[in-house]
Amino acid sequence: MDNWKVTIPCTLAEAQAVTEREDIDEAAFGSPSLVASEVDAYADPQEPGSWAIHGYFTQKPDARWVRRLRDLVPSADGLKLKPERLPDDDWVTMSQSGLEPIRAGRFCVHTPEMPAATEAGITNFCIPASLAFGTGHHNTTRGCLMMLDAMKRRGNLVRSHIDIGTGTGLLAFAAMKLWPRAYATASDIDPVCGPAVAENAETNGIALGQRPGQLAMFIAEGLEDADLQRRAPYDLVIANILAGPLIDLAGDIAAVTSSQGQAVLSGLLGTQADAVARAYRMVGFRLAERLDLGDWTVLRLRKRGARWSGKA
Repeated sequence: MDNWKVTIPCTLAEAQAVTEREDIDEAAFGSPSLVASEVDAYADPQEPGSWAIHGYFTQKPDARWVRRLRDLVPSADGLKLKPERLPDDDWVTMSQSGLEPIRAGRFCVHTPEMPAATEAGITNFCIPASLAFGTGHHNTTRGCLMMLDAMKRRGNLVRSHIDIGTGTGLLAFAAMKLWPRAYATASDIDPVCGPAVAENAETNGIALGQRPGQLAMFIAEGLEDADLQRRAPYDLVIANILAGPLIDLAGDIAAVTSSQGQAVLSGLLGTQADAVARAYRMVGFRLAERLDLGDWTVLRLRKRGARWSGKA
């Protein structure tokens, strides 16, 4: 089989619009599989190139097919697109995932097309590539999973936690597995994350609800939402977003963190870590641990004045 791919840079809105359309005449495109993927989780999602649409073909697409495909993406107007020939692999699986399972501490994250880990003591999460951020394959998400796992191994007690900017829900799910009797909360500003979290929760056996051991999911901007305030204080705040918003939210995160609470922050480059840590020192946190994975950094912070528990 002669397999080809055309990749079109796009915005998040364009990716959503194309993948949700039901009126695309696939025959006109040579029966392609159209798949959207996140290119840069830390770029503005409405900037062209932050996402991409991939058209997979069973024969080399001619200029007419490529033009019709490009017409679906307004920001790609005038962009020269070059079809790419694929190796003789299972191109349907490639188009649907292309993401190998990743390991982080006791966790394995895989897409539906990839196998789960079978080793004893491993917790598997099945997270499909989707329009929500946080599949576990970026070093910031992987680093947060590693940090949470290390906290549990050291004996840190968490009775309530929140994942701000949850995306697919993955980090909230991980915290629930580590502290199964805790009150669990997740929030995101993007409405697409609501159904994504609900679907992923069902796939992974995560109960939704307001009680301990259940995940309460909210669409909210920041931490001033009444529901998030009502469920505070939190022993653990997870925020895998961007350095700028992390700095802006420092005071709000301090306000909802318990007197013995911790924060796990990521989505920041190593060059931004000092500025983020400094912003949190000013609102009552101290840096407890730093994890660097490539260019990206995860910070674990503890509120100053907390009673010493012997767990650094």
